[in-house]
Amino acid sequence: MSVRRLAPDDVQPKAFAFTAENVAWANQQIAKYPEGRQASAVILLLWKAQEQAGGWLPQKAIELVAEMLGMPRIRVLEVATFYTMFNLAPVGKYYVQLCGTTPCVLRGAEDLKTVCQKRIGEQGHVTADGNFSWLEVECLGACVNAPMVQINYDFYEDLTPESLNKVLDEMAAGRVPPPGPQNGRQLSAPLGGLTSLNSPGLYDSRPSNAGAALSDADAKKPGAAANVTESPIPKPPVADASDPRQK
Repeated sequence: MSVRRLAPDDVQPKAFAFTAENVAWANQQIAKYPEGRQASAVILLLWKAQEQAGGWLPQKAIELVAEMLGMPRIRVLEVATFYTMFNLAPVGKYYVQLCGTTPCVLRGAEDLKTVCQKRIGEQGHVTADGNFSWLEVECLGACVNAPMVQINYDFYEDLTPESLNKVLDEMAAGRVPPPGPQNGRQLSAPLGGLTSLNSPGLYDSRPSNAGAALSDADAKKPGAAANVTESPIPKPPVADASDPRQK
């Protein structure tokens, strides 16, 4: 398990404050929790702070969230350093998270890693133009479409070194290519169309005594109205021990 620490002081901003819009949003989230349970909003506020800061959590943002929720700073720091969804150092405008779990590795993730190293540099490094940084992460849940990367909030799947380079070229030019599979298939459907239950003979095979197939003209005739029901069978009376007539 790696140790997660805050970024060095020389990259930390001197102050951090939510925008007026984000203050209103934060107050709405805090109000959802009963009195004394405001700390439950800590992840929400940290996430919003990370968004506003450009994809990472400065120390001053962590301290601000602690103040807003009435929490000790160390407790908010514990949350920020525990969850890897929070970036503790600056990231690029396009933050590439490359899945390095087994399904993606078996489908070529190591070649994608080479692309990131050549184009961006080592993990955690931000390019000089501020556009790109990358990190190898654990499973992102798109195993059927391996190998894949997550760039900011979008998944780019079914990648090859060539298609990943193309995606990065588009982003470097200020354009965001369509996310999803990059090999032409639809979502997680088989590439090249259906591969099972697609033989016409499967649907022509009927028992010899089945007769001709029904047509629209042979539609089932309507039955009784839905509101017509049979009367329930009367139940025998229950014996009452206190009634002398039942003795």
